[in-house]
Amino acid sequence: MKTVLKIEGLSKNFGKRTIIDNVSLETTSGEVFGFLGPNGAGKTTTIKMLTGLLYSDGGKISVCGYDLKKNYEKAMGQIGAIVENPELYGHLTGLQNLRYFARMKSGITKERITEVTELVGLSGRINDKVSKYSLGMKQRLGIAVCVLHSPALLVLDEPTNGLDPEGIRLLRDVTKKLAHEEGICVFVSSHLMGEMEMMCDRVGIVIDGKMVDVKTVDELVGSFSNMGQQEYKITLDDTSKASALLTSNGYSITGVNHTTVTVSCDKKDLPVLNKLIVQSDILLELVEPVDKKHLEDVFLEMTKREGNQIA
Repeated sequence: MKTVLKIEGLSKNFGKRTIIDNVSLETTSGEVFGFLGPNGAGKTTTIKMLTGLLYSDGGKISVCGYDLKKNYEKAMGQIGAIVENPELYGHLTGLQNLRYFARMKSGITKERITEVTELVGLSGRINDKVSKYSLGMKQRLGIAVCVLHSPALLVLDEPTNGLDPEGIRLLRDVTKKLAHEEGICVFVSSHLMGEMEMMCDRVGIVIDGKMVDVKTVDELVGSFSNMGQQEYKITLDDTSKASALLTSNGYSITGVNHTTVTVSCDKKDLPVLNKLIVQSDILLELVEPVDKKHLEDVFLEMTKREGNQIA
């Protein structure tokens, strides 16, 4: 995998207010990279700078090795982007829109238009007028327009806004297909954490204009799952005896029924807890976390630590 987008020490001020503060990150071909943050964290400002809609006050943005300031045309030639809503002509068909935008770039063939139509799953409706398209179909047609020239980087700002569950699923499938099968780096911003967890390979979290962390989704969720108190459901043959035993040894019991005891403890304490139960001649059958942490849980914990309120 090759580096597609490289942001180094990026900063942006509006008057005396610092919106982006020394942000750095790097993305590679073939990945879906999620750019996350609470409202007002600087996500859209960053996206506008990397798509050439705003100038930065410091730092460097390069796309496929081309400096956005020094080699603007070459850098922008590697980018396809939808910031807010795709600009389409409702009185034209989907195919007519693709042909119209194809004329703005050199070397786009009829075969390429057919290819992107299939990629975004619009082959059956491409001859319908765009005014008859659902919002999800318009988003997918917008993506088709963006990838006509085979960019290395596709930037999507809140692409699932207003979509129904089926539209979200289809957009997610298209996004992952473009990255994993076509080798495009997809840089996507969204406030739907559950969707980002299913869509993204890696995520970067920005809070108050500062990059807080960049990890794979599994690494980020896993790092938080291994920290602090977690509830575990323990299945055993004598819950009364186990409950009394664990309570007397300082464990916090949060639930008991005829087959299970639920206890709150650190993950690192589980081996000691298990040993205590077994050595007390209680048949231990299963220990499992009550709830697996998800990206949304991690995101809320991180923003809470930073003293932010989610708007």
